[in-house]
Amino acid sequence: MRSTSSKNRKLRAAKPAAALLATALTLALAGCGGGGNDNKSGGGGSSESSSGLKLPKLNGQTLEVAAVWTGAEQANFMKVMDEFKKRTGAKINFVPTGNNTSTFLGTKIQGGKPPDVAFLPQVGVLHQFADKGWLKPLGADAKAQLTKNFSKGWVDLGASKGTQYGVYAKAANKSLVWYNTQAFDSAGIKDTPKSWKDFLTTAQTLSDAGSPAVSIGGADGWTLTDWFENVYLSQAGPDKYDQLAAHKIKWTDPSVKQALTTLAQLWGKNDLIAGGTKGALNTEFPKSVTQTFSGSTPAGMVFEGDFVAANINGDTKAKLGTDAKVFPFPAVGSQAPVVSGGDVAVALKGGTGAQALLTFLASTDAAEIWAAQGGILSPNKEMDMSKYKDAITKQIAQQLLAAGDNFRFDMSDQAPAAFGGTAGTGEWKDLQDFLRNPKDVAGAQQKLEADAAKAYGSG
Repeated sequence: MRSTSSKNRKLRAAKPAAALLATALTLALAGCGGGGNDNKSGGGGSSESSSGLKLPKLNGQTLEVAAVWTGAEQANFMKVMDEFKKRTGAKINFVPTGNNTSTFLGTKIQGGKPPDVAFLPQVGVLHQFADKGWLKPLGADAKAQLTKNFSKGWVDLGASKGTQYGVYAKAANKSLVWYNTQAFDSAGIKDTPKSWKDFLTTAQTLSDAGSPAVSIGGADGWTLTDWFENVYLSQAGPDKYDQLAAHKIKWTDPSVKQALTTLAQLWGKNDLIAGGTKGALNTEFPKSVTQTFSGSTPAGMVFEGDFVAANINGDTKAKLGTDAKVFPFPAVGSQAPVVSGGDVAVALKGGTGAQALLTFLASTDAAEIWAAQGGILSPNKEMDMSKYKDAITKQIAQQLLAAGDNFRFDMSDQAPAAFGGTAGTGEWKDLQDFLRNPKDVAGAQQKLEADAAKAYGSG
């Protein structure tokens, strides 16, 4: 059984990061506007930027890049690729992987047609692909940018067994609740909830006032894993979190029972969920955001990471900091959780083109262009923070960097893909079944443990 939870990182208790995040959001929301995009691009087609980044000329080459993003997230990423094209002459062909990233890429690799570069949303998949010999090690130029611009914790996340393969060019803070200010005002809610008890009270107040309280994107199982992880980390603590992430304790452990029972306090109340349980299970993540910030009867709250901002900006007329605000995931135990995720860029083909793209993605130039689009956090510690599109995202990004390693990486992303990263199976499916029937805590635990044991046992 192979563990990916702590082999290549130093992750400590979440207490300092949670406090910093709460302070940051308070400051950001005190006077936040919507604009502020002062990004400037590098010199069109030049092989060297003002930052000193040198890239080779790749005229006539087409690079295929695969990632899970669609809609606004994909459009924002392509702004970064447009700049890469200007500087190198290479054409970029973007291929959406769908939610089954590892299956999609595995099929392409085994068929002899891998993309040049892929973004892996699960660190467990990076280790699996590295073990299979499917990844190309990072070249010297990409390593130099990585070492210069990223802290050791984020560098180590892109390595496996001592070899550097990836660049975490996109991070996420997955411990945030976004809320519709008009819904809160209409319900007479003055303060955002700090504890889980307060959160449930706030949801009930919204419901009583006629607003769907909480929008849940249950059609995408990964959102449900994020719900569980935040509750579990806050309630069970970081040590238990690490043990469960490594499958050193079973999903039948009493701590899992406690977390699922806590989730059932929300998931078991149809009147608190937009569309009820059935509606949640038919709601994909993008819709969970739009139905919170648009329509005649928007929901009051939606839980998910900082990337929600991209959907708010791209798919609704709501203004960040005015119509849409955010607060940290409420404390279930003694401390509020800080769960992080990220997408790691890796080369699946050899050659100058793939390495040049990884070098660019590890640079401050790429980070600043991407940040200027909104809806993204970068772990790049050397980038100009003023490039962030809005004050909310900037403050969240600053605190993620300031927290160092005081967070826990997404648990499902550490697991083998068969358990933690595949639609319709494993943890995604088991938590969807639990959302459908939140009374069956024991049954959910047994199914989770059976699926985990199978996936971890097969590596």
